[in-house]
Amino acid sequence: MNVRRIDFGKLLPQLIAPVAALALAAAISSIALLISDKDPVNAFKQMYDFGLTPDSQVEILNKASEFYIAAVAVAIGFKMGLFNIGVEGQSKVGAFFAGALASASFMSWMPGPLRIVLIIVVAMIVGALWALIAALLKTQRGVSEVISTLMLNAIGGLVVTWLLNEHWGVQAPGAQIKTTGILPENSWMPGLPIVSGTDQKVLGFLAIAVVLGVVYWFAIGRTRFGFDLRATGYNPSAAVASGVNAKRMVITAMLLSGAIAGLVNLPRMLGESHTYTEGFGGIGFTGIAVALLGRNHPIGMALGALLWGFLGRSQLILDLEGIPKEIVLIMQGVTVLSVVIAYELAARIGRRAQQKRVGVATAAPAGSAPLAPTTAAEESK
Repeated sequence: MNVRRIDFGKLLPQLIAPVAALALAAAISSIALLISDKDPVNAFKQMYDFGLTPDSQVEILNKASEFYIAAVAVAIGFKMGLFNIGVEGQSKVGAFFAGALASASFMSWMPGPLRIVLIIVVAMIVGALWALIAALLKTQRGVSEVISTLMLNAIGGLVVTWLLNEHWGVQAPGAQIKTTGILPENSWMPGLPIVSGTDQKVLGFLAIAVVLGVVYWFAIGRTRFGFDLRATGYNPSAAVASGVNAKRMVITAMLLSGAIAGLVNLPRMLGESHTYTEGFGGIGFTGIAVALLGRNHPIGMALGALLWGFLGRSQLILDLEGIPKEIVLIMQGVTVLSVVIAYELAARIGRRAQQKRVGVATAAPAGSAPLAPTTAAEESK
């Protein structure tokens, strides 16, 4: 029976890297607090205690589900060597068109559960089609996906704002903004009572986020498609030589990334607001940070999403304690930079250690004489 041996020389730096990065982020944040004449120990204690309250746990899980979906969307592009910055725009157009269609008067006949399925499917299709624009520009015209997706974010946001304010939006009495129509109550996704000590429930879309993580892990790590995706990202030339259609993989990866991005705003829309509002946004860029923190691994991204949710929730208690909430932004930025640098250093250390072990294993045994060259005269004897 073949047993996979664990390479501790390569694994240990990868385990130490995130711990060291978080310690460095905490140290730099402490310096910023000291400059602001605040006690770092008290600030971190307040954040920790507030984050453990039942209401905070619910909100952290709610935020984490959104961040995780965005991170998975980004990670698919990363695995392919693509930098999809367009998750923000793809999530907006996906949620808007899904909400507008599902709340339309001619859809009143549809049962609630079927309407939820419709919202999910439409959001994924629209998000994928919006990402397809960038994919075609890259494969057909060589336009960098960084530039095209960044511009499509702005275009998507403006298109949604125009349609919302001029055509499909409604304004409730006393409201200051327009939204899509309110979804019927039978299509509201029920919450999950998984946190004790509070009447608040976790958004039901968390279950879909968990399933999405499992599907992502299986598809990327256990299927031929995932192998081709990773191979193309690691070495495009070698992948093409082995028969992989690089252009097709770019289009497929962007379609999948955009489809998942279309789900980012659905947890709040289905479980809280029950309509699309212009307040949705900002999660797509956070997904990039979470994907970097988690190294595109489903469990790593889940931990990163929880950390980001915790830091976002902690801003409230910092305000109440008179501590600048910008400290949280400093912590988030420093954490991302520290983790990226730490993982790169860990990867280099791991490669050097592996090269050293390979060199030792392939070296000639100690005390053995070098092989003498064989001449043609000697061969004739």
